Amino acid sequence: MSNIFFLLLCLLLGFVFKKIKALPDNAALTMNALIVNLFLPAITLRHAVNLSWNKNTLLPIASTWIVFGFSYLIFSFLGKKMNWERHTTGALIVVAGISSISFVGYPVFELLYGTEGLQLGIAMSQSGTFLVCSTIGITTVSMFANGKETSINWRQIIKDIFTFPPFVAFCIALIINILDIQYTTTIIHILEKIGSPFSCIALFSIGFQMNFKVSQHELKPLLYGLGFKLIFAPILIYSLYFLGMKENDLGAKISVLGSALGSMNTIGIVAIRKGLNEKLILQLLAISIPVSLLLLPVVYGLVEYFKL
Repeated sequence: MSNIFFLLLCLLLGFVFKKIKALPDNAALTMNALIVNLFLPAITLRHAVNLSWNKNTLLPIASTWIVFGFSYLIFSFLGKKMNWERHTTGALIVVAGISSISFVGYPVFELLYGTEGLQLGIAMSQSGTFLVCSTIGITTVSMFANGKETSINWRQIIKDIFTFPPFVAFCIALIINILDIQYTTTIIHILEKIGSPFSCIALFSIGFQMNFKVSQHELKPLLYGLGFKLIFAPILIYSLYFLGMKENDLGAKISVLGSALGSMNTIGIVAIRKGLNEKLILQLLAISIPVSLLLLPVVYGLVEYFKL
């Protein structure tokens, strides 16, 4: 429970520091650069080397790709139907389509299901949301970053993916995993120390950039994004796993809970740096994370007590 309070406190502190002008207005740019180029690679190198795959871990991993696929289809359709600008459509696809598993999910899964829940959360994050973010997430951001529909520059997209530091770190970690190379205690200690400010700085950065003033022009996209992230996504995974596949193990439960969590701040930060709709992204992040925590008891009751 203290982890959840820590999460909300960091968001609040960032917001307060912005209001009292304790930091320069462009401080978030520096924080975001540290997150993408230093903290995330260190965390990835630390944890991705320990991944293992079985049925219980594949369900949460698959759910992240399913949710993103539906996000792409739904918001691409809505964007054209409602004549949204491309930087708005792209923002909705990536931010509403990827959950914050490492920030919000880890403490929640550990609180509800202990060490086994946390281990599944790590698999869901590293091989699920993080890999989605690093591959098709970055691809989508690049496709919608121009603000107008043009021929897709695949060379630039491939460059964006393979120069994205967390993805490079993930590839290195997979090689280490395959070769069964074991870290020394010193290496583990160094990686943990480098990555330790990650949660605090990332959440503080989001809070620092939060703006709750919603223009009439952005209200409808915001509501659609929140509706997809907090309501449609968990119902989708629940319907597929519990009602369709008749799954009822811990992997299925983690899948539904993970789909119901607020949006992933990493892809939001990347999307902002690439020029997608900054105000909409920050509002989605700022609202979806705390609201998802409030709705979590309902989702938990769904997977534990409402099974057909």
